[in-house]
Amino acid sequence: MRTLGLIGGVSWESTVPYYSHINRLIKQRLGGLHSAKLILYSVDFYDVERLMQAGDWAGTGAVLAGAARALEAAGAQALIICSNTLHNVAGAVKAAARIPLLHLIDATAADIVQAGYRTVGLLGTRFTMEQPFYRERLQAPYGLVVLTPEPGDREFLHRVILDELCLGELRESSRVECRRIMQRLVAQGAEAIILGCTELSLLIGPADAIVPMFDTTAIHARHAAEWALTGE
Repeated sequence: MRTLGLIGGVSWESTVPYYSHINRLIKQRLGGLHSAKLILYSVDFYDVERLMQAGDWAGTGAVLAGAARALEAAGAQALIICSNTLHNVAGAVKAAARIPLLHLIDATAADIVQAGYRTVGLLGTRFTMEQPFYRERLQAPYGLVVLTPEPGDREFLHRVILDELCLGELRESSRVECRRIMQRLVAQGAEAIILGCTELSLLIGPADAIVPMFDTTAIHARHAAEWALTGE
């Protein structure tokens, strides 16, 4: 079994499911008392969030690049960033270490394409929904059509993620509003919904959508566990 290096703490609320998902998958595959070989570098999200809000993506990348180098030095054989938004600086992380970065967007896109969907609705932070790094990686080479909520709904989702979910707050009123946003995307042609924020799966799940839902946390963790076991 290979050793995975997790860049977490972004936020720690969603890093916990990563740890659980990966260990559960390893146990299912190998049985008995088996668990995953993991090294976790948990950053202080307060500092990272301030850099993101200021638009300092170079500074954000430098923080995660330092985490990547530390994980490689500690013996990690591959890296995963436990965040959708912070894949905006995946290039800086990849450049900082000689070990592979297992990319969340690639894992998600591969699952969507395999399932036969082409038009998807994307939920996430404002950065994920509005900046090109996520949409462009889904569009090429995977050929997906990406729909995002209208501006007011994007602001709502961003606030719920940072002011509620990252603080461990789960509000029924926010769940209801997320359902409405997803229904609007379906009305616009979305065949499936991407939970493009690792915290969103803490609040909503498949039962909240009228189309298939792709939980990036679970997908990324599954792909990471498979890599640890097979190197693929």
